[in-house]
Amino acid sequence: MTARDNTRNLMAQLGRRDIFLSFDDANTLRRAQITLRRWAEQECGDANEYASWGIERDESTGHPYMCRYANNGKNNRWRIPDRETGALRRVADVCKRNGLHFYHQTDPRGCALYVDRERLPENDYTRGIACA
Repeated sequence: MTARDNTRNLMAQLGRRDIFLSFDDANTLRRAQITLRRWAEQECGDANEYASWGIERDESTGHPYMCRYANNGKNNRWRIPDRETGALRRVADVCKRNGLHFYHQTDPRGCALYVDRERLPENDYTRGIACA
């Protein structure tokens, strides 16, 4: 299945709930969901026998950093582009133009983005449409 097919499937899923978006808007939501899910995976981090690593935000500036903690004690940290903020900004723009609300779910084990015509509370966000 191609990316174009996935976007068309999302458009059909939205249409079943009387939400009709342009291909570009649906594609923006689908791609943002991919970005947000990958970001959440990287925030959880990963490891091997030599080191562990993951994205961390600086508490004072809010800037994201990739942090690597080596088992030999030599740690590194470097600033990375803030893809999460950009993706959320694009989602907010699409939702505002189309009268939608969204919920950003930060657990990497599921869909990262849900949309609906009504607000999605944290305890019931899955009643929205998963943008996967």
